[in-house]
Amino acid sequence: MKPTTSKPKTNTNKPTNTSAEQQNTFDFAFGPLNYILIVAGILLLGIGYILLSGGGSDDPTVFNAEMFNTRRLVAAPIIIVLGLVVEICAIMIRPKDKQNS
Repeated sequence: MKPTTSKPKTNTNKPTNTSAEQQNTFDFAFGPLNYILIVAGILLLGIGYILLSGGGSDDPTVFNAEMFNTRRLVAAPIIIVLGLVVEICAIMIRPKDKQNS
């Protein structure tokens, strides 16, 4: 008696449902709102860092009180934190699916 060996069946049939619309769709990780929020967060971070800059002195022996003004101690850090919050929200918001709605 010969032992019987069974070969696994392979499906060589190609899917018949290949329309041009299905072939040209791309699945992006983010939606348009996410990208808008990412750019807005980057702009807020840039503005915050620009506001944070300056206030130094050309002569290291001379004290310059400009580095302790309200713009650098209050406004700039608040704008930087807002930029970070916008970036986190941009990443966490789910894009709406067109297929499921």
